[in-house]
Amino acid sequence: MKRWDKLPLEMQKEVIKPYYQILKKRKVSRFLKRCFDIVMSFFPLFLLFPFFLLIGILIKLTSKGPVFYRQVRVTRYNKDFRIFKFRTMVVNADQKGTLVTTKNDSRITRIGKFLRKTKLDELPQLINVLFGQMTFVGTRPEVRKYVDAYNDEMLATLLMPAGITSSASVKYKDEASLIESAQDIDDVYINQILKDKMKYNLEDIKKFNFFREIGCIFKTIF
Repeated sequence: MKRWDKLPLEMQKEVIKPYYQILKKRKVSRFLKRCFDIVMSFFPLFLLFPFFLLIGILIKLTSKGPVFYRQVRVTRYNKDFRIFKFRTMVVNADQKGTLVTTKNDSRITRIGKFLRKTKLDELPQLINVLFGQMTFVGTRPEVRKYVDAYNDEMLATLLMPAGITSSASVKYKDEASLIESAQDIDDVYINQILKDKMKYNLEDIKKFNFFREIGCIFKTIF
């Protein structure tokens, strides 16, 4: 971890310091976490390459555009990065509607509906995990617009890399259905769902432990 005085200025807040000190002390868990990320991202990427190729072909055959979706998200230390996901929506979907996707969003492609339902669209994020931009368990990476809506305490979630899954992700696995009928989707997401998810994310930092994260992975699978 970076030294406290090397963190971005916006993260050097007193409300964040307790979370920083907790993570600073958990050196073994942080080391095991990174080792796990490297091993469990490299080998699946190698073994699943033919499967990735098949999905890529199906995406190209059913809609125009690239195979991967490379939206800018935010990760550790409030840094931007480009996430890898299989494209499940029409090209330039983020310019044709809200940044949050609803269950029956008309921008989702035919193969995209299947990929989203089975979470297979998330598989390419293993590339981000291997590069250290993401981790298996951690706060889901948000777009800059939503990170800018964080209060000071929420910024503590940026002490760790963004994650593929988390306790909040398990609880809000049907998030798209929850906001589908909202008149102002961004308002509902920022002021209701995001705030509630952050309670789980901050609690996960307080209880950070490598083996607890393994348990979260099993919960996600089941």
